[in-house]
Amino acid sequence: MKICRSFGGCFFLLLVFFVQKGNVTAKAFTGTYGINYGRLANNIPSPKQVVRLLKAAKIKNVRIYDADHSVLDAFSGSGLDLVIGVNNGLVKDMSDNADRALNWVKENVHAYVPYTHIVGIAVGNEVLGSGDLDLESALYGAVRNIYNATRKLQLDRVVQITTAHSQLVFSNSYPPSSCVFKEDVVQNMKKLLELFTQIGSPFCLNAYPFLAYMGNPDHIDINYALFKPTDGIYDEKSKLHYDNMLDAQIDAAYAALEDAGFSKMEVIVTETGWASHGDEKEGAATPANARTYNYNLRKRLSKRKGTPRRPKSMLKAYVFALFNENLKTGAGSERNFGLYKPDGKIAYDIGFPALKSSSTSSRLSIKELGLQSWHSSYILVVTACSSALYLFLRS
Repeated sequence: MKICRSFGGCFFLLLVFFVQKGNVTAKAFTGTYGINYGRLANNIPSPKQVVRLLKAAKIKNVRIYDADHSVLDAFSGSGLDLVIGVNNGLVKDMSDNADRALNWVKENVHAYVPYTHIVGIAVGNEVLGSGDLDLESALYGAVRNIYNATRKLQLDRVVQITTAHSQLVFSNSYPPSSCVFKEDVVQNMKKLLELFTQIGSPFCLNAYPFLAYMGNPDHIDINYALFKPTDGIYDEKSKLHYDNMLDAQIDAAYAALEDAGFSKMEVIVTETGWASHGDEKEGAATPANARTYNYNLRKRLSKRKGTPRRPKSMLKAYVFALFNENLKTGAGSERNFGLYKPDGKIAYDIGFPALKSSSTSSRLSIKELGLQSWHSSYILVVTACSSALYLFLRS
């Protein structure tokens, strides 16, 4: 009976979509909380184990930085929403060669949907402001060609195209209302923003209070960076008060967008986090601070509210990162942003479960087996409905 009701609900949703067919826009985020699944490591769990871990933690939104087929295969049938990446090394090629972009989308998206829920493609990461002028100039063409490829394959209404930016695209972000895009970025940025306005994509921001604090510890209250009680700051121009740095960083992005003429664009945080260990000079990178930041961030997102400048636009964020990654280069903190250790144990407790071993998960009671059987049937129904919806959106 429950299965029948579930199928009826899915069928009803399909009917709603049929009615609203002309207004469908690709959306890559469900709820408010997501995770970055970085894999620059040689000691982390397999993709199939990661799927099990994410489902146990009830984290639905996931970003990866490439389109590794072992990950795409593992996520098939999981129900998890996945944003895949065109890494920076491919951006110039994608910009110069529309056929190459089409083949990339065919091989890494079209071949996997709808069973693997690929809901977005991130083209490059922190390209603008990087100082690589050739790469920066190529970004718009790569985004355009990837988007045109999704249109040609009738995927544009189910797969959202984005690119993530660092704070380096801004010339000034304090106070938030004074923020504008850098002069050497604004030309390429406006071309992107015009395209994203046309296709309904958000502005994606990698925002790290950790990095801001580490860069100016004498003038920034660490409590402000950690969502802890503090006087915060008052923006005289906007007459808005900020009790945490992340909200201020996001509203600085909104101010820059308004200054550039894109006041209606949504800002989504595609990376944020706090390192639990670091080098000798990275004293703020401690397990206690990492736990405080990520625990309070999770509470902040669960309130499903906006920022002072955009109170009605629910804040959405992907946490960086799922695991500590031992092959990352740079400062020691770079290898210690994970919510989990490489063995699947939690790095610190913010309410997520550790990865259970295969032997533990295989010891199911009769009751659990019954529930699993029901759940499998439910997944089959949902997958069938998703497939039907996908085919409809392509029509």
